[in-house]
Amino acid sequence: MTNLIATSFTAVDLDALAGFEGRVAVVVASDGKLDAGARRINRLSKGALARLVEAGKLEDAKAGKVITLNFPAGMAAEAVDVLVLDRRPSALDARKAGAAFGKILSAGNALLIAGSNTKTAQIVLGAAMRAYEFNPHKTASDDKSRSLSVMCAKPEEVVADAKPLLAIAEGAHMTRDLVNEPANVLTTTEFADRLKEMESLGLNVEVLEEAELEKLGMGTLLCVGQGSDSPSKVVVMQWNGGEKDAKPLALVGKGVVFDTGGISLKPAGGMEDMTMDMGGAGVVSGVMRSLALRGAKANVVGLVGLVENMPSGNAVRPGDVVTSMKGDTVEVINTDAEGRLVLCDVMWYAQERFEPAGMIDLATLTGAIIIGLGHENAGVFSNNDDLCNAFLKAAESEGEGAWRMPLGQAYDDMLKSRIADMKNIGGRPAGSVTAAQFLQRFVKDETPWVHLDIAGVASLKSESTLAPTGATGWGVMALNRLVSDMFET
Repeated sequence: MTNLIATSFTAVDLDALAGFEGRVAVVVASDGKLDAGARRINRLSKGALARLVEAGKLEDAKAGKVITLNFPAGMAAEAVDVLVLDRRPSALDARKAGAAFGKILSAGNALLIAGSNTKTAQIVLGAAMRAYEFNPHKTASDDKSRSLSVMCAKPEEVVADAKPLLAIAEGAHMTRDLVNEPANVLTTTEFADRLKEMESLGLNVEVLEEAELEKLGMGTLLCVGQGSDSPSKVVVMQWNGGEKDAKPLALVGKGVVFDTGGISLKPAGGMEDMTMDMGGAGVVSGVMRSLALRGAKANVVGLVGLVENMPSGNAVRPGDVVTSMKGDTVEVINTDAEGRLVLCDVMWYAQERFEPAGMIDLATLTGAIIIGLGHENAGVFSNNDDLCNAFLKAAESEGEGAWRMPLGQAYDDMLKSRIADMKNIGGRPAGSVTAAQFLQRFVKDETPWVHLDIAGVASLKSESTLAPTGATGWGVMALNRLVSDMFET
């Protein structure tokens, strides 16, 4: 797994600044006032920071930006990076500044002079998130050894603040690694093996193989993977950090490690991106890692359905009728609407076995949600206002875009089948909504439920504030916050 940048926290030692080699970052308020660390940097650099302020450069820079002074005179540093922040910055602006710094970190050592800044831990989180690189398959790439030393007024307190945040960053890194991996590496077996390794963190991890899934009656999940040589699996991860008898929150993820569309074959252009069709399972895995690392005082179970959707002589066909674990029959109209077939069986299993206090499923489910919301927001569907609003609040507080979408009987009627209990698609109109309506048929009346369609936010063609191009890790921070806000004791 991609490692976080090595980070240490020390007391402020201004005398060490002159001889430090590498990048030096200093936090400067947008009003131009310099703290003790910035004043020492200004003196060493023969007034460079003061000239920056006098030229109005800080006024032009938005909070959260970085201005770089390369090879400052009077210092051994290769650069001084000025992190521009309001005097009382928000957590999100602090992360932005840290991310701007993390983006430019290369091999070697870096130093952040944070002083008494109250959002130091958030700056560090931003740097850790944005410093992520995925390069295990580049033979010519250097194995960068990077470290970040943070000088702060009260290092013990900052360490306490930063520890749970870095656990979240590590979970997001895991999600990104899984989503970025090519399908010939991240097979269903390899995916399950990586999750099994998290038992070392205190998670209880079970891998349900095809024979057991058949006994359970998971006909819809199994039909998706029957055309592939990779065996279908369900992995169950339990974190029991809350009260002994408290019902868990269930997180359910779609884990299609590669999606050709099956017999309803996708166009060739862009099919290589379908390595990310296990994004929902990747987020669930990353959240479970974060919860374990920070010792969350909550009961949470993460379940992922791992399959590969391939065309072959044994693949499910359009027009086939399959039976779900619930017992409902489904007419498969389009084999490329496979994610809902995976999720519905795992969701039913989660409710039958764990009777959860709430259930949230995540999936790169529909292209239609991208048409509706672009790449700024995930689609949010729910049968419960309390759980839905709590998630939306958590997502907003973490800067992860999410927008509630409608559900209703008229959409549900679009799933009617002539020969089975339902079809697996409702046609082109409202495609993301009818997909959610399909899933809702497998939600018990007493189960608070949220469905997150993350097709537009799981992986991007351009960089975002906290992530380079590719997998974003969207959802790890928001779901961690939801657990903290609503389920921790």
